[in-house]
Amino acid sequence: MTIWQTISSAAVAAARIDSLAPILRAVGLGAGNDTSSVAFTIAIIALSAKMAKSDGIVTCDEVEAFRRVCTFPESEAANVRRVFDLAKEDVAGYEHYARQVGRMLSEEPELRRDVIEGLFVIAAADGVLHEREDRYLSDVSRLLGLTQAELEWIRSLFVTAEADPYTTLGLTPSATPAEIKARHRALVIENHPDRLIGRGVPAEFITIAERKLAAINAAFDKLCGETRL
Repeated sequence: MTIWQTISSAAVAAARIDSLAPILRAVGLGAGNDTSSVAFTIAIIALSAKMAKSDGIVTCDEVEAFRRVCTFPESEAANVRRVFDLAKEDVAGYEHYARQVGRMLSEEPELRRDVIEGLFVIAAADGVLHEREDRYLSDVSRLLGLTQAELEWIRSLFVTAEADPYTTLGLTPSATPAEIKARHRALVIENHPDRLIGRGVPAEFITIAERKLAAINAAFDKLCGETRL
């Protein structure tokens, strides 16, 4: 069963009993499923819809960002939309889904970070990260098992207007020019889209990698200007 067949059948069940639980259970069902791909997709559909609702209004920009991050065949749009619409009815229950995703990815710290990065892309789609969205993302990060330091680093990649370049590069102001250059090179290699492809991350997350690289390079350029590297 393909990822979209899994989501389609789970979406029908979800609509019938008015619950998203079958979708998350479907991650563990069906021989031949790419568990990581299913987990990513489910996390984005359920958790991002509730996050979009967390400030009280689901905007068109957020829906469009969701559509860009979570690409799917047009033939499956109705099923995916049904799941999204069910999830966005209210914020209640997000803790349950975050914990389940955290358990599914308990041995995959990079995949947990990828999920939060996808949510940040959607949260910031309207140009503003609202306080309630920020709190939601912080809570989901905690439930997924991310540390506060990991969350602050990810946040700095997507809320660039407020980001300190040292935080974005994971450094302190005491870092030497050599350390700054070395850290920049390491982050570029670590976050390059080709590396995500090599890890088997779904294609939709390549846009996230590109955005992260832009933030990393912008932080490095800023420090270059300040420290005359």
